[in-house]
Amino acid sequence: MTRDLKNYACITASYWGFTLSDGALRMLVLLHFHHLGYTPLDLAFLFLLYEAMGIVTNFIGGWIGARFGLRLTLFAGLTIQIIALSMLSMLQDGWALSLSVAYVMGAQALSGVAKDLTKMSSKSAVKLVVADEGLLFKWVSLLTGSKNALKGVGFFLGGVLLEVLGFQMALWSMAGALALILIFAVAAVQGELGKAKSKITGKDLFSKSREINILSFARIFLFASRDVWFVVGVPIFFAEKLGWSFDEIGLFMAAWIVGYGIIQAAVPKITRKTTDAPSGARAATAWGFILFILPASLAAACHYYPDYITWTLISGLLLFALVFAVNSSVHSFLIVAYSDADKVSLSVGFYYMANAVGRLLGTLLSGLVYQMAGLEACLAVSALMVLIAASSVMFLPKKETGASPPA
Repeated sequence: MTRDLKNYACITASYWGFTLSDGALRMLVLLHFHHLGYTPLDLAFLFLLYEAMGIVTNFIGGWIGARFGLRLTLFAGLTIQIIALSMLSMLQDGWALSLSVAYVMGAQALSGVAKDLTKMSSKSAVKLVVADEGLLFKWVSLLTGSKNALKGVGFFLGGVLLEVLGFQMALWSMAGALALILIFAVAAVQGELGKAKSKITGKDLFSKSREINILSFARIFLFASRDVWFVVGVPIFFAEKLGWSFDEIGLFMAAWIVGYGIIQAAVPKITRKTTDAPSGARAATAWGFILFILPASLAAACHYYPDYITWTLISGLLLFALVFAVNSSVHSFLIVAYSDADKVSLSVGFYYMANAVGRLLGTLLSGLVYQMAGLEACLAVSALMVLIAASSVMFLPKKETGASPPA
């Protein structure tokens, strides 16, 4: 157990470093190519393969983690991110639009693989060092919250690096920092943490648990409801309609993510009665319907009170971050609680495959809906997606069955 705890700490530290680069890269790409004149839909396409590869990575990565251990998935994720950053640094402004889009999509695809390999490593490892469900909720919330807080710092870092160093130099500096993190991880993480004791077959790649399937379906729409306005709509609206600078947009997006992460870490205190899977299911349902009210109200406010759009958006989206954080944290706890410890990476991989589907859907719609109908429509679509997610988790068991958590 002591060795597993040490490995978990090293994996988590490496994941934190990766998360900074992941957040910074998103802002670098979004703001740099908006400055070059890319349309909202063009910008959405830049991130499509990033999200699409998350689907494949989580599906296959869960099997790799269970078969070969989490050490391999962590090292692979860090290495691939370094390659993606180096690849992007070679992009030339004079290239044709179609070539530039295809090239950036390819580099972003590698970054998407890297992100999900490292995330799966850390989120699977926590199940292996914490057995008690009440304590598990606190650990999962702390891990998820700290990750998102650091990603928010990365958003701000990306805006600042673009403003100060420029696109190419920012990418080189990030690649160098990640190389140091990789060296640390190789030296510090030992053993076969996460490797399944029983044989892994092809059918193990597909979840057989009703609870995990329900959660995965809900996760698709929960994260699509955020990304449908977050990825393209809001930052481009701030740039085009409100005239904000790169670092101002990066600061707001960073504040949103950091606040979201801080709330996630504190969710066990907010939902004190959530100590096991049944109480978590009840919390997920209640908080899901509370979340629905926010984008619906924001869409209405944007339509009827356009003169107050700036402060309406800022205050409303920050409140969305708070309630969304509770929903996301409860969902993350439930997937780990429902998973079999021996094959936890398979369940986590399956679940985050659904997460990637939701992000892909939200990313595409963010550019498409914003270009066709504006930010108000993005928020209306968000409300519909939250309603679907909240309705789905109503079908999770709300009472203890007495059986062991399903595999």
